Amino acid sequence: MEHHKFEYTIEGAPDYAFVEVKLPQNETLKVEASSMATMDTNLEMKTKMKGGLSRFLSGESIFINEFTARNGSGRIGIAPSMPGDIKHLHLDGGQVVYLQNSAYLASGVNVVVETKFQGLMKGFFSGEGLFLIKCSGTGDLFFNSYGAIIELDVNDGYIVDTGNIVGFTEGLEYDITKVGGYKSLFLSGEGLVAKFRGSGKIWIQTKKVSPLIYWANPFRPQKGS
Repeated sequence: MEHHKFEYTIEGAPDYAFVEVKLPQNETLKVEASSMATMDTNLEMKTKMKGGLSRFLSGESIFINEFTARNGSGRIGIAPSMPGDIKHLHLDGGQVVYLQNSAYLASGVNVVVETKFQGLMKGFFSGEGLFLIKCSGTGDLFFNSYGAIIELDVNDGYIVDTGNIVGFTEGLEYDITKVGGYKSLFLSGEGLVAKFRGSGKIWIQTKKVSPLIYWANPFRPQKGS
């Protein structure tokens, strides 16, 4: 485990990851709404509105909870809503990471969390929504996925299915395109991809939500005729 401002441990990865963070006295951690699972009794919680309408449109809660340790250090356990992995990064000043709209989990107070509009074409056709979560500043950042997280170094270009993208660093640009022709788009099951260019890192998840929905659909209760 890397040593940064916050000590932390991640258990249950990559299937059902759970992170416990130790907050020094008077330090604060921002946590995605409904993600706190356990905490010491000396932690105080405040709920704040973050991102306004744009965060609401991203599909995320417009609220973020802030937990502060009082009268000594305290620990908080954080559990994502989706079964999968948790990744930790320590952002240095000027570093920027973009996350898919459901990947943000927690961060230090000096990490700025805001929404970024992808544009109508990228948003509608990517299948991942119109907004990304932009994380910048300095401090600890935790994000989660559906399935395990794999980190990839990109030095020129790379193609990733839109449903497998968790996040990527600033400096990478992307276009939404299809793998083959239109016949492949509708019949191959591969759908659309993000074609990245430039240099940086990409984090992908090993599972996609849409195939799970397709698999589970026949088992849904059916109303009687």
